[in-house]
Amino acid sequence: MKTNRTKLTWLTLAAIPFFLVSCNNDDSDKMETGTLSSITVENVLDSKPLVESGTFKNTGASPLVMPGESISFQFSAAKGQALSFATMYGWSNDLFFAPANPGISLYKEDGTPIEGNVSSQIKLWDNGTRINQVPGLGATHPGVAESATKNIKEVNGTDDQGNTYASASAMMNASLHYDGNSTFTITITNTSGNTTNPTPFSPGVWSISYIAGGTLLNPNPLYKDGTPTANGLTNIAEMGDNSVLGAYINGQTGIFTPLSPILVVVYNGIENPIYKTGENDRGKGLKELAQKGDASVLAAYLKTLPGVKNVYVLADPTSKVLLPKVGTQTGSSVSQQLTTYSGDRIAIATMYGFSNDWFFASTNNGVDASQKGDISASIGLFDNGTAINQFPGAGITQFNLAGTPLTESKTIGEVPNPNAFTTLPTIAKIIKVTLQ
Repeated sequence: MKTNRTKLTWLTLAAIPFFLVSCNNDDSDKMETGTLSSITVENVLDSKPLVESGTFKNTGASPLVMPGESISFQFSAAKGQALSFATMYGWSNDLFFAPANPGISLYKEDGTPIEGNVSSQIKLWDNGTRINQVPGLGATHPGVAESATKNIKEVNGTDDQGNTYASASAMMNASLHYDGNSTFTITITNTSGNTTNPTPFSPGVWSISYIAGGTLLNPNPLYKDGTPTANGLTNIAEMGDNSVLGAYINGQTGIFTPLSPILVVVYNGIENPIYKTGENDRGKGLKELAQKGDASVLAAYLKTLPGVKNVYVLADPTSKVLLPKVGTQTGSSVSQQLTTYSGDRIAIATMYGFSNDWFFASTNNGVDASQKGDISASIGLFDNGTAINQFPGAGITQFNLAGTPLTESKTIGEVPNPNAFTTLPTIAKIIKVTLQ
């Protein structure tokens, strides 16, 4: 999977020019020789293309979904994201049901959640690894292998051996229900008993791809039409075994997030001027940073405070945001030269980009500016308490996924890990801060 880093648009911030502001409100240091150093902030996240994935099966006596039975599972998604899944046409040699890529559409253009019957988006596919027999209970497994693996192709009424099939939407009913706050439930019902092609459905897998800058990071997460099968899909298509593909997509699922331009403040004789846990947002610009990644309001405010000596906003010169590691491509980093004096302290803040109002920041009263080396252990992840949280990277109201945050009013506090949505990597595996 390749991602063009320049395609990631930080919506509002992309239009805000990079700026550097500095001030010196304390003349007492003029007789003291300052120490020259530098701060470097890196996005070191080893990102994943899938925001969510999972497996499903019947929870009854058998894991198979027999004609007349249903299964359901829940997931979160933002506008532009799609649901993909795969399950075996049980009484076949290597056929499987799956939505056409990139998956089932979940929102209308205006952002309204789609509900109801979405069966028309389901297709029947030939995995290309076995010669098809007449579908039915008498089909042998695994059957005769193709002399050479064929590409995956849609079965649209008739397979390569001349066997006929009802439409996929006649054999499988898929219905969406919007549960609120970017969460859906899909119910898959086996309706094949009403056709000439009765068949059980096997245990399956499902996934949701991240979307960045309007582009899905993996638009073909489970299969690709016209290419050979891969990653354990054969185990589903031939045997109804979802364990191999399930393990594969689990390894592709995790965290992807940019970091907004980095706010750096140098101060002396005061507490960390950016925030304090247990307090509500002060209305001085932290909300704009935490919700939109816009540090300009907070930077302008900090310049006015006694004890604040310098304020910097550090943006990547190309993408503005700090992008994570994607495959072999390293993550973004920014650096700033500093001149500091005895007693000076340093604190930073940056938005967890694919969230509603989470931000990374220096804990407590920042760090002594004379420190050297990796100071990532001094960074925490906080919830600003001004926007209702959703699954990070799959929220319809997340600003950087073209949404409008829903207001709440809570005190600032650390984001628990695991949290209500997912388990994050350790902070040091997302953001690295170094003083040299």
